[in-house]
Amino acid sequence: MSLFLSFKGSATLIISMAMAGMSVAAEKQRIEKEADLPRFSYKISEPLEKIVKDKTLFAKTTVKIRSDMEGILEKYEIADKASHRQYLETLMCLDFLLGNYDEALAKSEKVRALEEKPADKLLSSLRLRAMVAAVKKTGTLNTPEYFEQVSQFIDKEISGYPYAVISNDIKDYKASAEVIGEGQLLGSVKDVLQKTVNKNGSNLSSELAADLIFVRYALETALPLKKTLIATYGAYLDRNKVEKADIWAARNIALSATGNYQPVNVAVWDSGVDSKLFSKQLLTDANGKPTFIAFDLYSKPSKDALYPIPKSLNKELPILLSRTKGFSDLQSNVDSTEASEVKQLLSSLKSQQFQPTMEQLGLVGNYVHGTHVAGIALDGNPWARLLNARISFDYKLQPNPCPSLELAKRGALAHQAYVDFFKKNKVRVVNMSWGGSVKDGESSLEKCGIGKTTEERQKLARTYFEIEKKALIKAFSSAPEILFITSAGNSNSDSSFGEFIPSSIVLPNLLTVGAVDKAGDEAAFTSYGPTVKVHANGYQVESYLPGGSRVALSGTSMASPNVANLAAKILAVKPSLKPQEVIAIIQDTAEETSDGRRKLINPIKAVQKL
Repeated sequence: MSLFLSFKGSATLIISMAMAGMSVAAEKQRIEKEADLPRFSYKISEPLEKIVKDKTLFAKTTVKIRSDMEGILEKYEIADKASHRQYLETLMCLDFLLGNYDEALAKSEKVRALEEKPADKLLSSLRLRAMVAAVKKTGTLNTPEYFEQVSQFIDKEISGYPYAVISNDIKDYKASAEVIGEGQLLGSVKDVLQKTVNKNGSNLSSELAADLIFVRYALETALPLKKTLIATYGAYLDRNKVEKADIWAARNIALSATGNYQPVNVAVWDSGVDSKLFSKQLLTDANGKPTFIAFDLYSKPSKDALYPIPKSLNKELPILLSRTKGFSDLQSNVDSTEASEVKQLLSSLKSQQFQPTMEQLGLVGNYVHGTHVAGIALDGNPWARLLNARISFDYKLQPNPCPSLELAKRGALAHQAYVDFFKKNKVRVVNMSWGGSVKDGESSLEKCGIGKTTEERQKLARTYFEIEKKALIKAFSSAPEILFITSAGNSNSDSSFGEFIPSSIVLPNLLTVGAVDKAGDEAAFTSYGPTVKVHANGYQVESYLPGGSRVALSGTSMASPNVANLAAKILAVKPSLKPQEVIAIIQDTAEETSDGRRKLINPIKAVQKL
């Protein structure tokens, strides 16, 4: 499994197939799950870096890829609009790269018609539409005249949109432009795609083939426009320095340290917690030591309560932690020393530095995640008692360990061991800001070179996935007195279609949470779907890092503990409530937005209702 961070992608389809000699469309086969999307494999005869750099070779290589995608669009109806969009976007990028500008523009409008979130409906394919307009007006590509036209198009369009709706996205666009660099792009080709191809007999799956297309697209379009995009988005943000209203300050409620409340044991099932920061809120054992349970990457018991940092990196830890703040500042459009360091690091990265740098960032992400989540879950509740349940997540670009039947079975046993430990320690609320899917497992198998065909990997991934999913369901069901709360995910797609676990699981004692920002607007990254019942602040939420510094981070990982926080406060007030009753109170006091897409929790109303 993997942490729900903001770099997950999504996949998608559309269809139109005419019967031979007739104008009546053939009935399309409907796909209800992401794992059932068709797979293809391509024999790669040239180095991938050469392919993405060579226009002619790239065009030749992608002929079959394009044909397969178009065939999918003709044959299938995809239940998830995000997956539908992904296929169209890939073809749209191919059209632009091949100079088929009208076709690219037509596909961009189809993508736009499939958007679901307010900001996405406005900004969908913004840069592509600007590039097509600039090419048509100047007759050139990547010239000063072209750059100026792209800037004018973008500025004119976004200036006509409500700032409150698009501001978070524009900040993200600017941050993305600031950190992009050729070294990153080519490093991902060398250290992820090429190594995967080498392990699979020079074969590349259709899933990773799409990544190859996006790298070429970024090299040819985003990199040349880097300065233009930073300047254009920056100027827009400078003209509109308007802080969004914060709806959460008025909704929040803190419990007094005195009064008629009862202690509530709360488990943070995450990457580990720096317990020293919560000394007054710890659940302790008979010896007065913090209570915790931990398993390592191999699902074997561990004695490390916090995600272990290799000794070789101990001296570098302060600068690594400062990069966490740097990324946060970039997302908030804050010009800080830490943000400048991150921009310089990533934009000037050499391809040979890609793997160690990305793996360091992933390691630190794991190291800080659980502590940040715990700070949110315990905030304003002196009656909460923290139990640290450390789960390990792989941060390597090439999976280590690789998926296996033995590992899946050990993982299943570990899931039950965690829940048994929760029961033993009378935990009432568990927060789980993590998840994984069957497609994640399939991707890991390919990167490990396991499985001779896409069909074999598909079957293996399903087998391993079902072992862990059934184990989670069994474990949750064995503890009906515990309320499990989980994040929806950051893939901007239907978590049920993607079969993410635990967020797609339906049980009476499980609640899935989506993310909004401080104004209650839907976060660009948040996943959604039938299991996502409530929403909480998950955009730039401030909390602790190990060691005690405070940083704002974003993700449904931050929204979920806000709901766990509320659940623990409800149980501190009325400990006799069952999980289903706590869920009902949270849902009944949440406020549905006018578009029907969000149900915003209201902590003060929920507690006052008691």
